[in-house]
Amino acid sequence: MKTASLILAAGRGSRMKGYSGNKTLLPLLPEKSFYEGSRPILFHILTNLPPGPKAVVVNHKKDAVIKATHDLGLTYREQPELNGTGGALLAALTFLKTEVYDRLIVTMGDVPFVKRNTYMKLARRLKDHALIVLGFRPKSRKQYGVLETDGDQVKKITEWKYWKKYPEDKQQKLQICNSGIYAAKKEVLLRYLPVLASRPHLVRKEINGRLNNVKEYFITDIIEYMHDDGLSVGYILAEDEEEVMGIDDLAALKRAQEIYESRIMPKDMNN
Repeated sequence: MKTASLILAAGRGSRMKGYSGNKTLLPLLPEKSFYEGSRPILFHILTNLPPGPKAVVVNHKKDAVIKATHDLGLTYREQPELNGTGGALLAALTFLKTEVYDRLIVTMGDVPFVKRNTYMKLARRLKDHALIVLGFRPKSRKQYGVLETDGDQVKKITEWKYWKKYPEDKQQKLQICNSGIYAAKKEVLLRYLPVLASRPHLVRKEINGRLNNVKEYFITDIIEYMHDDGLSVGYILAEDEEEVMGIDDLAALKRAQEIYESRIMPKDMNN
């Protein structure tokens, strides 16, 4: 079974104050400053992904991402409008259709510490499911989307702004959060991308000082479509919360740099 990987790296990273570049190129080894150094986040992700074809979805500072990774044999697909994680999938449709693979890993370009074994386990579990979600159990579930499950089946993923309104007893049953990382069978995923494209969410956003209706698409919708059609959607758990931490702001970047130096860099130097 051949595994392909898709890395979502199009976002602006607006919470990373004082940094205007693409945050997937931020260093895990700081030198001149927290924003300048070596071992970019994206490079570390690529090291951990399974062998096979890889594509990066780009937009913000795309030329810098392409220049930094031009000799790594990657495919690049531009997401012309930042219209959600599902929009990133749709932007990569040519790669997803034409590349030769059986299983697809979808991961985020700012989540560096997912282990090779975790990615491989995601792919292997597709033997029994159409799609697999990488979940985790955080100390605090606040702000995270949660997996609504029935046994080993994921029925849907519900965002914090919705599930926080659930009754307390129902909230307590929702203990597994969504990392935003998935694996899916190629033929099943391709069947659902037209469905995703036909059902956008209309979101009110302020653009250049004016409120506009913007069409957005989310990977999490595919999970609900599959479950409603009787397909099996499963999940596995990350080792811990740090394995799936996203680097959204300076505090998270500093913490990631500490983790890399203390837990990961010695192993990298021995390889």
